[in-house]
Amino acid sequence: MTFTRRNLIALAATVSVGASLAGLGAPLQARAADDTVKIGFIEPMTGPFASTGIEALAGAKQYIADHGDTVAGKKIQLIVKDDTGSPNDTKRIAQELVVNEGANVLMGFGLTPLAFATAPIATQAKVPMIVTSAATSSITEKSPYATRTSFTLPQAASVMGQWAAKNGIKSVVTLVSDYAPGKDAQDWFVKTFEKNGGKVKEQLTVPLKNPDFSPFLQRVADDKPDAVFVFVPAGVGSQFMKQFKERGLSDAGIKLIGTGDVVDDQILNDMGDVALGVVSAHHYTAALQTDANQTFVKAFEKANNGMRPNFMAVGAYDGMAMVYHALEKTNGDASGPKLMEAIKGLKWESPRGPVMIDPKTRDIVQNIYIDKTQKVDGQLYNVPIETVKDVKDPAKAAK
Repeated sequence: MTFTRRNLIALAATVSVGASLAGLGAPLQARAADDTVKIGFIEPMTGPFASTGIEALAGAKQYIADHGDTVAGKKIQLIVKDDTGSPNDTKRIAQELVVNEGANVLMGFGLTPLAFATAPIATQAKVPMIVTSAATSSITEKSPYATRTSFTLPQAASVMGQWAAKNGIKSVVTLVSDYAPGKDAQDWFVKTFEKNGGKVKEQLTVPLKNPDFSPFLQRVADDKPDAVFVFVPAGVGSQFMKQFKERGLSDAGIKLIGTGDVVDDQILNDMGDVALGVVSAHHYTAALQTDANQTFVKAFEKANNGMRPNFMAVGAYDGMAMVYHALEKTNGDASGPKLMEAIKGLKWESPRGPVMIDPKTRDIVQNIYIDKTQKVDGQLYNVPIETVKDVKDPAKAAK
């Protein structure tokens, strides 16, 4: 059967993704001989999560600028698509990229539901799917062709739970966005915090769309914990921080801790002094004082009108690094099975520090930093105060 854009979309409405994409393996194998490796880059470039896509695309482009657009004799081509944060759009775009555009790799996925929507396509088409943004632990279990250069929420939340319990915080209320990453963050913070002697007074979940944190923050105030642990998606931290201040929680002595999403580097300076003293656990901060990171930050800011790189940018930067290193191992063979084998066990030096792809889980192993938001030369930064090295996803280790 010959697949075109029209009949693929028609088929998708009536049959499963597996059936509509059956037989794509052979055409993709043939593409490995082409001189161009096509990377279908799918991120929300407009809509409420546009900041994720903007940072991620800038990170991918920065890697190409730093390392050239040719590797192992192959030309690298980014095909950028805006999914607006809609899983249905992501699924449709991924199908079109594979079938009509001949994409050798799919990359991006700004939210977990977008990655979930794509996983069956990656499996049936045997196309590597590199998750550079989404952070729910189970994503890489949805397809043998899924791998990740972002992080998992259990990595960050478990480190935060352990740190909090060992640094004088005895009671906590958790407050997270009500979707899979929020559940991951909440579950693994609670598990490690309580294991180390802490008490969780209440676990709160906030609607993902159009969140109003005020009533939830009032419940935090009423509970009077030592701290509130927070996870919200990148870009939502400013709204949370504003309402945290308005409710007077910091004045009441309630500390704010969380994963690094709440103090996203891109919007940190807009939050103002209310962010000072926030302690977070994350895999990247622009304040990391290594030669590799400072070189990356300077080049990124110069190329993007002063925009500071955040963890979305470094995730996509390393997504491109993964493709380049894998192609070097395969001598330019871009067939899906060969690339996936090359990806397993890859190691390289990232702006975030040393990283490795776990050959069993295809997830990233990396340092997690305990950061404290401080003012440096008049600007707010998440300054590392502790480093936990070589952290694997604890959710997979527990299975």
